[in-house]
Formats: sequence, C-alpha cells, structure tokens
Amino acid sequence: MERKNVGIAGYVEYQRREFCKDIGCPIQRRLEKHPAGTDEYEEVRRICKTQCIHTTYEFHHWLIDHGYEIVRPAAPDAQDV
Repeated sequence: MERKNVGIAGYVEYQRREFCKDIGCPIQRRLEKHPAGTDEYEEVRRICKTQCIHTTYEFHHWLIDHGYEIVRPAAPDAQDV
C-alpha cells in the first residue's frame, strides 16, 4: 500500500525517531555516533528494527502525552455517513 504524505492543515507530522530522541534511548544515542549509511550505522539501526528495547505501549502513550493524534482516511463508502 502506497502511503500518501498529505498533512492535515494545522497539524504537524511525527518526525522519524522523535520518540527515541526525546526519551534518551541508548540505542538512538549509539546511532547518532555514526554517519547515516555507514556499516556501523546500519548495524545499530538493525537493533532498532528488530530488537527495540521499548514497547508500542510506551510509544503510543508518548504520542498521546505529546498531543499527537493517530488518524487515517475513512473508507470511501463511510465518507457519506
């Protein structure tokens, strides 16, 4: 499924790794020590992708606490309701 990057007027989108940086994730700090694209960077990034030390529960509540709203477009047939 292709993701369309259509912002909602008056809202800001979550920026990649914003949560990780805000909570001081030690893996994020390791990632920041290496230039993007290097072997070292990709090795640390793999930890984020496959063995994240934080939970979706923590992330979801961080989003709520920071005023983010998770939205998606309505199904075409639901827009008439």
